[in-house]
Amino acid sequence: MFAQDERYPGSVGPVGRAGNVPTRTGGWALSQPQLDYSRCNRCLLCWIYCPDGSIQRTGADGEERLVIDYLYCKGCGICERECARGAIVMQGRE
Repeated sequence: MFAQDERYPGSVGPVGRAGNVPTRTGGWALSQPQLDYSRCNRCLLCWIYCPDGSIQRTGADGEERLVIDYLYCKGCGICERECARGAIVMQGRE
């Protein structure tokens, strides 16, 4: 049902990595999403809508966390727009 990349633990979103070949688009990003875990309710909307599958689910049930893989995040900001709780904020690259 969902695409998985065996090279990384945890699930990759339903879109999976861009196409069949993982493309490291992180170098393109002018901004990066910063996740505030205290505001995140793990609704998974960011995970679902990420076009590059750069948001990953890690941990077991009850201890699950979302992790952003900046090597694949191109900084499009879709995750920020989809987050109803404001847990994701796009910030300039450091």
